[in-house]
Amino acid sequence: MLPSNFSPDLLAALALGGLLLAAIALVAVIVAFARMGKSIPALVKLVGIHDDLLGGSAGAASQRIAALEGALRTTESHAAESSARIAALEALARVDLSLVGFIRYDAYEDTGSTLSYALALLNREGDGVVLNSIYSRTDTRTYGKSVRAFRCESNASDEEIAAIEQAKASATHAGLSVAG
Repeated sequence: MLPSNFSPDLLAALALGGLLLAAIALVAVIVAFARMGKSIPALVKLVGIHDDLLGGSAGAASQRIAALEGALRTTESHAAESSARIAALEALARVDLSLVGFIRYDAYEDTGSTLSYALALLNREGDGVVLNSIYSRTDTRTYGKSVRAFRCESNASDEEIAAIEQAKASATHAGLSVAG
């Protein structure tokens, strides 16, 4: 039941006003669609100009983006291959005998010409070998000793220790990092 304070004439006027507003809204929507229909070709032309500006002479922007994405995938693939190769080379560099120390000396006072020598061949961890060749007038003797962490595992002569230290120092001259 309707409240008593609204008269039937007032309700009819409100209904008529609502219908009028709905009709105005409908006309506005029809006009908007009609104007948009005229703007669609202009919008398509604008998108074409945009593609030409971004794409330049290489074609549409979508083609250029696809080409860039392809180049990115290729670059990522090459980067992954390079990273794997670098890791393998780093692993090899840790165990190769790239640190060298060479000391020449006279083992005996009567020989001269510093024909005796100590040669240290070590990796970055300081592991390897030190060779010592002692020259005399009657014979030459050669000794080999294991080296771990830049220390000879058996008794070492002063020349062998100097060769090991020289090998360790060669790493810093080459810019290599060594253990120990």
